Amino acid sequence: MRKEQILAFATLACTAPAAGMAAVSGIEIIGDVRFTIITAQLIRIEQKKDGGFVDEPSLFAVNRSARFKGYKVTSDNGTLIIDTGVIRLTYKSDGKPLSAENLQAQIRKGDSTCQWKPDMPNTGNLGGTERTLDGWNGSQALSPGLISRDGWFLLDDSTRHLFTADWVKQRDHAGTDWYLFGYGDDYKAALKSLTTIGGAVPMPRKYALGTWYSRYWPYTSDEYRKIVAEYSEHNFPLDVMVMDMDWHKDGWTGWSWNRKLLPDAEDLLKWFHEQGLAVTLNVHPADGVGPHEDMYADFMRAMGEDPASGETITYDAGNKQYLDTLFKYTHEPLEKEGVDFWWLDWQQYPDTRSIAGLTNLRWLNNYYYKHTSEGGKRGLSFSRWAGWGDHRHPIHFSGDSYTDWKMLAAEVPFTSAAGNVGCFFWSHDIGGHMGNRNEESYTRWCQFGATTAALRSHSTRNEALDRRPWTYPKWAEDSMRISFHLRSELFPYIYSSAAQSCRESIPLNRAMYMQYPNDEKAYKNAQQYFFGDNLLAAPIAMPGLGADKVGWQAVWFPDGVWYNWFTSEQHKGGQEILAAATINEFPIYARGGVPIPMQPYSERMATAALSALVIRCYPGESGKYTLYEDDGLTEAYKTGKCATTELSYSKKGAEITVKIAATKGTFEGQLKEREYIIELPGTARAASATIDGKPAQTEYDAQTHTNRVKIASRTIKKGCVIVVKAENADFNQIRLESIAKRAGIAELDQKIKSVKDLLQAHLPSMTTPDQRNALLAACGIGLVAKNETPYLFPDKTSNFLFAPADIVDCGFTQPSIIEAPNADITISGQKITLDVVRLQGP
Repeated sequence: MRKEQILAFATLACTAPAAGMAAVSGIEIIGDVRFTIITAQLIRIEQKKDGGFVDEPSLFAVNRSARFKGYKVTSDNGTLIIDTGVIRLTYKSDGKPLSAENLQAQIRKGDSTCQWKPDMPNTGNLGGTERTLDGWNGSQALSPGLISRDGWFLLDDSTRHLFTADWVKQRDHAGTDWYLFGYGDDYKAALKSLTTIGGAVPMPRKYALGTWYSRYWPYTSDEYRKIVAEYSEHNFPLDVMVMDMDWHKDGWTGWSWNRKLLPDAEDLLKWFHEQGLAVTLNVHPADGVGPHEDMYADFMRAMGEDPASGETITYDAGNKQYLDTLFKYTHEPLEKEGVDFWWLDWQQYPDTRSIAGLTNLRWLNNYYYKHTSEGGKRGLSFSRWAGWGDHRHPIHFSGDSYTDWKMLAAEVPFTSAAGNVGCFFWSHDIGGHMGNRNEESYTRWCQFGATTAALRSHSTRNEALDRRPWTYPKWAEDSMRISFHLRSELFPYIYSSAAQSCRESIPLNRAMYMQYPNDEKAYKNAQQYFFGDNLLAAPIAMPGLGADKVGWQAVWFPDGVWYNWFTSEQHKGGQEILAAATINEFPIYARGGVPIPMQPYSERMATAALSALVIRCYPGESGKYTLYEDDGLTEAYKTGKCATTELSYSKKGAEITVKIAATKGTFEGQLKEREYIIELPGTARAASATIDGKPAQTEYDAQTHTNRVKIASRTIKKGCVIVVKAENADFNQIRLESIAKRAGIAELDQKIKSVKDLLQAHLPSMTTPDQRNALLAACGIGLVAKNETPYLFPDKTSNFLFAPADIVDCGFTQPSIIEAPNADITISGQKITLDVVRLQGP
């Protein structure tokens, strides 16, 4: 059957137009059904009994002009066949509602095909996202997303509201309006089709990708100033200050400054900006504008009402006059005073009052985004997820989560799965919004936050949950500083990756299957993800052991060579390991042979001028990466006001070549020159170095096995070539040193040449179970309960034994499933019993 289906594809695609073959226009109508071919992977299917097809944009489908004309179509005796090369759709016009009897499609999926018919269940769906994490305390089922192992997804847009010239309306009449996504195993093409019809994911403002401080707490003006000063004093970066509900007068809804706490609110906003910070205010607008508000009288008169009545006009986001007037008198004055954007924390009644079925969240996200884009700025709608099409309104707020380990574990795949609906930029409550104080989980949460779209610490009104890192024990503060600094240093890579996400319609945090759809392992490692193209992260989601709180995570490495960011340990692709980490590190790996653009640490990572570009390259064969820059705030990038710099790496023997191309493009505020710092971790001390053929000095850090070459400031319009002769470092020795450090071994005997030697020498001295298990985990040995579902739901947990063959007698090259809660292994004849450990803790 498969061969016949594939042959049908090939025959139709290769034949010359025959009798009955229609002209290709992108739209095909037969009877009361219209097909619009949008991309090779997407066909819109409409049925209207009165022929009144919908041409107005919906809240999901905004690009009605999108057409794919590279398809073939035949029409014969009431049967229409459309072949895009990916989807082969057949419809028999019988005047009946669309069903499996008259409509079907075959879809290419690698070397085979899959089939779709109406009402067919999408059993292989990999999940999408939810409106909010409110009430979650661990993994739950997700609504369906676009990406499915079935190779297709049907999005029903039949009842979604429509845009008018300047507002929104209900559909005039019922009918069928479907979008058949047929992509086989090309998940990236599916997302590209989503943004083709649904509009591109726009670039967030640059500072939104930085670090935020947020807390539901009645801070005074002086306390806010103190917090900013403390960030600097304790050596932590900060980009955005969030002012939660207490900024306004008493009540759930408020628009007037709380002068008891903030007597000099206007000066405070000005001061924030002088410190290089952006500011957002929290709003819950459902109660409208009450008589206690400063602008009440002006607002009432503008609405044609008498302020003397003391009445409050019912809030109605569906009413254009009301919403426009509300913003004019409540939002715009505060924006003139210095408010940069708004945190729409809406949690009240779901639907607008005047437009049936239109949710407040859906319309307000659109309205806030459009409002904040006035004056040529990038819109910024910081709010919960509102459904299909809301990908056009980043950055999203995931809601009020708990502080538990299982919530941290759940947020990891929740974030990457959200990419399946185009939600590329989640901002989580790092540390958890509510629950018990958990110092270790918050510390690990910061490591996760450092490799997501935003590092936004937040908590509820609980004195114990203050998220300022210096209010935690020194070990936690020191660890969090490492995470915050890592994000600051990686920011050029993060921003370039965000630009790629928007340009290519690919998530910033990517599930492994997005890159490797044909590898079964990619669907069974939910707690790891790509962060951009070239970093792989697997945050620790368990309480650690010992003084250094050693935790671990199962990590699968795809093809290539990967290096631990903190230690330069080398891992070759195709293997799954148990990766251990002290509290001062976590499993994050760089792809070998690819330049990673970075910057020196900055307190204002998102607004600091990139006057020194750090280029880090781990050993590999060859690779390229493009640094992206723009003004970070306006939409000028859409008209080409941006710049790119191509970075390349190659290695032949001991000769490493790094090339920095001349920067292309310009934008407002662009630097004309910069210095460069080339970092080559995982290398032995360099024998020589040149810059553009001239001898150059190198610095060598023996602790990190890193060679550095510094290039004095020069014009960005001229490239340069750096050649360094340096052998690879001794990766076996790096591995041993890293294991010893994690296990608390102060000094490593030079006679130890293998991990087995290390275990033989030190395992007998590990007198407690915690010490023993920490050492074993550091060596990649352990029995772990691991959920193999794509986003940790439902619970399909098995116990996996990690027992590397080069260490354990009769060990395994791959982890093996163990039915019992414990397992016996032997190392050099010594028997050891392992007890299962759950990654997400108690």
